[in-house]
Amino acid sequence: MPRSTATMLASALVLIALLCAGVLIKVPYSEMSPGPTVNTLGDARGEPVLQISGRKTYPASGHLNMTTVRVTGADYRMNIFEAVYGWLAHDSVVVPHDTLYPDGKTEEQSTQENAEEFSQSQESAKVAALKELDIPVATQVVVSTVVKGSPAEDKLHAGDVIKAVDGTAVKEPGDVAKLVTEHQPGEDVTFTIIPAKTAAAAEKAGRAPEGGEEITIRTAKAPAAEGDGEEGGRDRAIVGIRAGTDHTFPFEIDIKLADVGGPSAGLMFSLGIIDKLTPGDLTGGKFVAGTGTIDDAGTVGPIGGITMKLVGARNAGARYFLTPDDNCASAAADTPDGLTLVRVKTIEDATKSMEQIRTGKTAGLPSCSTG
Repeated sequence: MPRSTATMLASALVLIALLCAGVLIKVPYSEMSPGPTVNTLGDARGEPVLQISGRKTYPASGHLNMTTVRVTGADYRMNIFEAVYGWLAHDSVVVPHDTLYPDGKTEEQSTQENAEEFSQSQESAKVAALKELDIPVATQVVVSTVVKGSPAEDKLHAGDVIKAVDGTAVKEPGDVAKLVTEHQPGEDVTFTIIPAKTAAAAEKAGRAPEGGEEITIRTAKAPAAEGDGEEGGRDRAIVGIRAGTDHTFPFEIDIKLADVGGPSAGLMFSLGIIDKLTPGDLTGGKFVAGTGTIDDAGTVGPIGGITMKLVGARNAGARYFLTPDDNCASAAADTPDGLTLVRVKTIEDATKSMEQIRTGKTAGLPSCSTG
C-alpha cells in the first residue's frame, strides 16, 4: 500500500474515531434556548390568557408579552458535539447540568416546583395589580402545609385560615411560629381557625371569611436541625405546620396558561391585569415584552435566562423589553439589535415607563447599562 494511501486511511480512521467519541461521550451540561412568548392581552390555545369577571373591563391592544426559556430535560445528557454547537450558537446557552437541576433534582421534581412557583406568581401578580389600582384586597394567614406525623395532622389542614393563636390575633405568617414557641414542648396551644372549605366558599363569593372555631393541639419538641448537635430543638415547641398568606379578591381573575412554570411572568401578568381594568391602552398599540418576578408589594425581582428571553422577544417582534434591575447588566451586555431595554424595580416603575412608551416620549426611559 502506498504511503500516501496509508496516511489517508489512518487519518480517516482517526476522524471516524473522533466523530464516534463526539457522539457517544456525554458531558455534564444542559442547554437553554429561547422559548415561546405569550401576549398576556391576547389568547392562548383559543381562550383569553386573562379572564376577569365581576368587574368592568376595557379592550386592550398591542402586546404585553411574557417570555420563557426552553431547557433540556434533567435526564438528557448532551454529547460533545451538541455542547460545542451550543457554545458557539448565539441563540442558545450551555450551562452546567447542576445549574438547572441542583442536588440531583429530577425532572418531575423540577416541574412540580415550577408549577408551584407559577401558581404563587399568579396570586402575587393579582395582588400587586389591584394594589397599584387602589383596589382593596383582603389578606389572611393560612395553613400552607401540615407535616405528616406531626401533632397538627388531622387537626389542621392546608387552606385553613388562622385567625388567632391562644387568643392573640395573627396578622403575619411569622406570628404563628412566634406564638407557638412561647410554649414548652408538651403544652397545649389553641388555634382559632376558619376551615379551608368555609374559607374557599367565602372567597368564591368575593367576601372575607368570617366566624371561627377553636382547635387545641399539644405541642412537640422540634427535631434537632443538622449542625445543631444534640441540643438543637430541645426547648422549642412545634405543632408541625407552615403558615403562609392567602388573598380574597373582590372579583374573579383567572390566568389561563398551560405548560408554563416558574415565577418570572409575574410582572407581565400584573401589567396585563392593569391594562384590562383601566380605560385606554397601556401600550398605545406598541409591542412590549418583559420578565420579572413580583411580590405582593409590587417589587420586581430577577430571573434566570435573561439573554435567551431577549432573543425570544425580539424574534417575536418586540421593540421594548421590561428588564428587572438586577438583570440589567447581563441584559445590556448582549442585547439584540432593535430591542430597547427598560429598567424596572417596581410595578409603579413599569406603569410609568409604559406611559412613556404609549405616548412616544421614550427619551427619558430608564435604561440598562453594563456598569
